[in-house]
Amino acid sequence: MRILVVSDAWRPQVNGVVRTLDTLKSELEVVGHEVVMVTPDRFRTIACPTYPEIRLAFFPGAKVARMIRAAQPCAVHIATEGPLGWAARRACIRMGLPFTTAYHTRFPEYIQARFRVPLPLSYAVMRRFHGASSCVMVATEGIETELAGRGFGNIRRWSRGVDTAVFRPRPEARGGDGPFADLPRPIFLYVGRVAVEKNVEAFLALDLPGAKVVVGDGPQLEAMRQHYPQAHFTGPRFGEDLATHYAAGDVFVFPSRTDTFGLVLLEALASGLPVAAYPVAGPADVIGVNPVGVLDDDLGKAALAALDLDAGACRAHALGFSWAASTRQFITNLAPFAAGDAD
Repeated sequence: MRILVVSDAWRPQVNGVVRTLDTLKSELEVVGHEVVMVTPDRFRTIACPTYPEIRLAFFPGAKVARMIRAAQPCAVHIATEGPLGWAARRACIRMGLPFTTAYHTRFPEYIQARFRVPLPLSYAVMRRFHGASSCVMVATEGIETELAGRGFGNIRRWSRGVDTAVFRPRPEARGGDGPFADLPRPIFLYVGRVAVEKNVEAFLALDLPGAKVVVGDGPQLEAMRQHYPQAHFTGPRFGEDLATHYAAGDVFVFPSRTDTFGLVLLEALASGLPVAAYPVAGPADVIGVNPVGVLDDDLGKAALAALDLDAGACRAHALGFSWAASTRQFITNLAPFAAGDAD
């Protein structure tokens, strides 16, 4: 099939949504599908308020419609609820084309954290957006349950995967040439955006032995550096360098209460790091009852308890998540149509 994917999140952004879609594109192409990406880099953009690193397409409606017609896709998937997502939704409805959507992010909670918009209002907008789709794809049972409770329908599962060849235990990373060789152990590690919705301050404020390390970038990075000078901030890392930083840690601390999955959880587990997190959807679905993480409303208590967990068990658990299986789920969820229908 020729599959058209619309996303307001794309490179050079660094986040779980971008990594998921980038990997999905590669996996779809490996099995013979053609993927057309409709992303902000193909439009005039403006900076997202409070988050200038994110660029939003500026009045993209007419161009998105033209791109859908020109691509002659067999299926349309709308990944995000931003300007491109809404424009693609309107175009598909006008053309009578079925489409699928995905719920990657607890967008209402993010909007509330940044702009204090009431949750019921944001969720009403989200129901309207996703209600027109053939199905809304979610990563976990916990998110499915939450959305169903808020009146969403036609929900289907689309899990995530991890590249276990890149993210793997690396004993040498913990030695004298490793990235944290000069820091006292244990190393409590966070990887992800340094932004208000990620609740990074809940991690940095913990009273823990050893060292706290933050890998990533975001609008709160400089403020966190100034407020928590005892913590160590590496900035963003990529590829083998990122994988080495994971493998050099002792415990992965995931303070977010709003992620729908947390791709970084799988990357940490594949690297042999046990997880400490709050008992919320996302971590609860990835960890479950497996002895690879500690979920507790006392995040400091969870971080200390996670030190006693077995790295081999963490790695074995991550091996159960493959991108190939994730891609098969995605293909099954699509709503194909005849390519000429986009005329």
